[in-house]
Amino acid sequence: MESKRFLSFTVYRYVLAEMFFTFLICFCFFFFVFFVNQILLLAREVLERHVPFGQVALLILFSLPTVIAMSAPFASLVATLMTIGRLTSDNEILVMLTSGFSYKIVFFPALTMGIIISILSFFTNDVLLPAGMIQYNKLWRRILVSVPALELQANSVKRFRDTFVITGGVSGNVINDLLILDKTEEGERRMIMASSAELRDSGKEGLNLNLDNAFVLSSKEMTRENYDYATADQLQYWVSNEDIMQMDFNITPREMSSRDVLSTISARRLEIAENENNRKIRLANQAFALENILREGPGSQDWNRRASYASTLQREINSLISIRDDRNLLIHVVEIHRKFSVPIGAFCFVFLAVSLGLMAKGNGQTVGFIYGVIIAVLYWCLLYIGQLLALRSQSPPLISMWFPNIMSLLTGMVLMILRAKK
Repeated sequence: MESKRFLSFTVYRYVLAEMFFTFLICFCFFFFVFFVNQILLLAREVLERHVPFGQVALLILFSLPTVIAMSAPFASLVATLMTIGRLTSDNEILVMLTSGFSYKIVFFPALTMGIIISILSFFTNDVLLPAGMIQYNKLWRRILVSVPALELQANSVKRFRDTFVITGGVSGNVINDLLILDKTEEGERRMIMASSAELRDSGKEGLNLNLDNAFVLSSKEMTRENYDYATADQLQYWVSNEDIMQMDFNITPREMSSRDVLSTISARRLEIAENENNRKIRLANQAFALENILREGPGSQDWNRRASYASTLQREINSLISIRDDRNLLIHVVEIHRKFSVPIGAFCFVFLAVSLGLMAKGNGQTVGFIYGVIIAVLYWCLLYIGQLLALRSQSPPLISMWFPNIMSLLTGMVLMILRAKK
């Protein structure tokens, strides 16, 4: 009879249904918070430039996986705390215990929900998010063709294939202190400066700028010592739609799948190993040359250049160190840990949430919500700090990015053991 009560599917389903219902409410709460923080700001930016509402809606749709991936783990934490807290404050947990059940009857449903949310969160983060960003960038390119002025903002640098546009202050359609760096079809490098420029609406023809007080400096690619310059009170400059469509959209590791990130890490490590080996050969040759000079003494013809050789040797050493401390590789390594640690956080939260929920008194649901929000904020802060430490202080990403999960898991297990002993 005890085993039948322990395996009661009715109680298991009841607790699990309560948790999922509360999860949906909490998910909507966190979804709204992150939605306002990220998506509506984007919508406001493009709506102010008269982008059609349908395209804005699609941009928001393609950005939703980012919001969902962040909302699900925290919603799982708060939902578990609120559900267990309510069951405890309403004495339903006490009734289950007196009916012959153990604390496992509430732990297993919470564990089930944590596993499901972790899997769904990982799928969203690893599959839907990269797919959404691909469609997002394609749509953004199409928007730029119809509204190219979107890309010109105050104090910004924009690249359109072989053209760089650096802007100062922007007031309406007037841009102050404009600098353009480009390359002509004949291979000439040009630098164009203007005190101000007016952005004209050229529709789908491209980006049209009327420059005031322009200065143009041009030089050949191979013979830059030969250059020409010119000035003009008025100068018209435009960027074609073809250049706008081919502008760079850098995909960050956050927007890549875990397989792509791992592939990039592997390729980058091979490249670093090759560069490091070449640099070591150069370093050995430089060190050998300096050693010969020092061995030959003042009679050597290169004796007066020994300081230069030593300085070059030091630069080679610094270059070797910079190759080993490749920041691009580090960013990808940190991100691959993040891609797994955040979804698995929903699983680790189960142990902490169940333990704290069993301690609830009074209005357990309200207390669970407050505790859940506080823990979510602390978790996010620890994750952010861990990311900064990994990128700036060379802290091991394995420790920095998994520390919040480890703390949640260990704290929950300790509280659970203490609760079971009472």
